[in-house]
Amino acid sequence: MIALGCDHGGYELKEAIKKYLDKQGVAYKDFGTNSIESVDYPEYAEAVANSVASKEAEKGILVCGTGVGMSIAANKVPGIRAALISDCFSAKATREHNDSNILCLGGRVLGENLALMIVEIWLNTAYIGAHHAKRLEMIQKMEDKAKK
Repeated sequence: MIALGCDHGGYELKEAIKKYLDKQGVAYKDFGTNSIESVDYPEYAEAVANSVASKEAEKGILVCGTGVGMSIAANKVPGIRAALISDCFSAKATREHNDSNILCLGGRVLGENLALMIVEIWLNTAYIGAHHAKRLEMIQKMEDKAKK
């Protein structure tokens, strides 16, 4: 299951992503928001990040105006590797190398077609592990130190 969330700046793109996921038969849970009325993005980033961190959702997708705020907020939750992506190469690389578990997109900076290509690539690319696992372990140690 994919956890979805957005603020007002990402609402329209989130709705397009939902249509794409429906066509692909991919299950999702929509954490909101559900309109273009102004809201505070950290609330939605936290809900999606907690869903992914707790393993309720396999992955998450967050959308705000630029994707920056969502990525900053989501990465505050331990175990989250949220990646702000705006091109297809990075979508593939962040899954293969970083095992990113939340995709962040900018609803005001990406066209719908490119955004949906990024979503498709990101969802269908596997983590390759190998020497990248050492780097993820290093990141985990940074998180562990920060908790103390």
